[in-house]
Amino acid sequence: MVPVSSSGTQGGVVQAFTAPGRIRLTSLPPLALYVHFPWCVRKCPYCDFNSHEWKGERFPETEYLDALRADLERSLPFVWGRQVHTVFIGGGTPSLLSAAGLDRLLSDVRALLPLDADAEITLEANPGTFEAAKFAQFRASGVNRLSVGIQSFDEQHLKALGRIHDAAQARHAVDVAARTFDNFNLDLMFALPQQTLEECQSDVETALAYAPPHLSLYHLTLEPNTLFAKFPPALPDDDASADMQEWIHERTAAAGYQRYEVSAYAQPHRQSKHNLNYWRFGDYLGIGAGAHTKLSFPDRIVRQARYKHPTTFIEQALAGTPVQEEHEVGTRDLPFEFMLNALRLVEGFPVHRFIERTGMSMTSIEPALQEAERRGLIARDHQHIEPTPLGQRFLNDLQAMFLKDDA
Repeated sequence: MVPVSSSGTQGGVVQAFTAPGRIRLTSLPPLALYVHFPWCVRKCPYCDFNSHEWKGERFPETEYLDALRADLERSLPFVWGRQVHTVFIGGGTPSLLSAAGLDRLLSDVRALLPLDADAEITLEANPGTFEAAKFAQFRASGVNRLSVGIQSFDEQHLKALGRIHDAAQARHAVDVAARTFDNFNLDLMFALPQQTLEECQSDVETALAYAPPHLSLYHLTLEPNTLFAKFPPALPDDDASADMQEWIHERTAAAGYQRYEVSAYAQPHRQSKHNLNYWRFGDYLGIGAGAHTKLSFPDRIVRQARYKHPTTFIEQALAGTPVQEEHEVGTRDLPFEFMLNALRLVEGFPVHRFIERTGMSMTSIEPALQEAERRGLIARDHQHIEPTPLGQRFLNDLQAMFLKDDA
């Protein structure tokens, strides 16, 4: 294991660590694996993820898979002996992988990590890349959950979002997903450029007609460093988008879906196990270009970030130095990081989880809790804390209350 100290090097990369107070964890949280695939056919104007258009005939699949294995091998001392409960292959567009490439990736994961026999293994897919035979092979290789980036079933809105698929391809993708996978998620967005409430309702009704086990319904936001941020489209106003969101809550509930997180709706027992681990402040090892890692040790919590550009990542990973940045999360930042995740859950969190996952006492956040309760943003007793409907509505304000001022 590479020690984390106030300063030092890891694999030739100069590290600059904070000097936090030590924590004490009596147990380690569940561990997940995230694998990032950085290429896509075309960069969407709203996307701020680490994705890169591949303009050649074929992306360097073999070289990237070699780099992923090298990255994973380099990371093993950090997670030695810990079982992996979920795997999420995201991007980019990981469904661009060949069937043989995906099979090799999962074989490498199984060879190097103790993977839970019932592990949830999710693959993100975009409708413009759907081939029924290939997805059947993905299923045979071990993928047991598909997350399909539909975004909209409306032709004009798909064009406005810069998607490579059309409405017919969107429906075909859901047909293939439903035939091939027992467990699948549909990603949709609302408050799209010039979208009306009726158009939003049509998108959601179309999705519900397929009875997906899980729905992710995201409010379009203009993220920094995106084309939409530079050239903002005309979006529905706050009242119109609030009407859409309220209708979505009511309609999904009537259809038997539980809203368990800000943007996540699931049929009973179909919540995303991988994402729940994030929101419950579990651990995750991230491999691949730009992937992020959060790992707990008995006396510290460490975050890492891989090199973002695919070519640089491949070179660095094969050289044994995939990690570009690493730091220890100090006690000053831990409460905010925990709340940034846990307060996204409608159910909130049990008090013992904060203590177990941060190694800190509840007294360290009592002033912020009292203020949040006074403002009606949380409800709590001695065992449980959860955001109120008002707290869910003003979630950013609630989370920010746990930021410590620089002093």
